[in-house]
Amino acid sequence: MKTIKHILTLVLITIFTFSCKNEVKPEIKTVEIETTVKKELDPNATYAKAEFTIDGMTCAVGCAATIQKKISKMEGVKSATVDFDRKLAMVEYNEAKVTPITLEKTVSNVADIYKVSNMKTVDAFSTKKTCATNCKKECCVNKTEKKACAANCKKECCAKKA
Repeated sequence: MKTIKHILTLVLITIFTFSCKNEVKPEIKTVEIETTVKKELDPNATYAKAEFTIDGMTCAVGCAATIQKKISKMEGVKSATVDFDRKLAMVEYNEAKVTPITLEKTVSNVADIYKVSNMKTVDAFSTKKTCATNCKKECCVNKTEKKACAANCKKECCAKKA
């Protein structure tokens, strides 16, 4: 009887030892890779330009860049630029595929905190002279208003932005 217990114990130890293999199996992850597809612009399309204010943005890298990316990916959008400092979006789009309402919905869908206002169609995008961020020259006046250049300024820092 004692011999049977020893043999049974030995068999059980052998089974547990060889059956519990801790093989490390590689973990398989599926990663979606975003491919960039060049948009084909319709040469017969009528393109319009719109400018609108976006309230609620808190940073240029996260907020403005994300909104710009979302608008740029819309079908029918030729170009999109979001200027964080001016809280201004400038979009050129195919009138047959995109409307101001769809632009507003796209911005609102990025996050609920973004609100579109002052939507207007323009012939040309507005530009504003501003001095370079690191400009320490006397041409930069009214430093509280985004370092606007003086109207008659011919200095290098203002000439580049003209």
